[in-house]
Amino acid sequence: MGGSSPCASCKLLRRRCAKDCIFAPYFPSDDPHKFAIVHKVFGASNVSKMLQELPIHQRGDAVSSLVYEANARVRDPVYGCAGAISYLQNEVSKLEMQLAVAQAEILCIQMQQRPNYLPTNHIDVQAGEKSHLLSADFNNNMSQYLGFPSSSNVIQDPLKRESLWT
Repeated sequence: MGGSSPCASCKLLRRRCAKDCIFAPYFPSDDPHKFAIVHKVFGASNVSKMLQELPIHQRGDAVSSLVYEANARVRDPVYGCAGAISYLQNEVSKLEMQLAVAQAEILCIQMQQRPNYLPTNHIDVQAGEKSHLLSADFNNNMSQYLGFPSSSNVIQDPLKRESLWT
């Protein structure tokens, strides 16, 4: 930088900021925390080497990535960004499963409200039993509706935990 105020890197490292300082464009003196956290995680020498190996037009994005990863490493030293990504992917999977269950429940309710929609090869249920009339066609229709293939020929009553049909 060479001016009156050294960059955040040179301030932290207590050195004179040269005119061609590689850190100056990316670590301004008014944001010292940004370099401090990157330095703590990666080290100034490593960051300098990384920046020198990149074309100038990619260095800004690289610094943003380094700052993001350094912040993630401070929060989670073992996994860093990968831990955050894994956590979010698990949350998405849980929500997708909840959505699939809700869609299946909606489909079951719709099927109960339209009894003439049931396929002809349904199971005969004895009088007095609590019943859910299900068939292979219904199972296939439901799995197509939910967007994933059927993994079993048996649908279970979630309350009874026993097979309703085979």
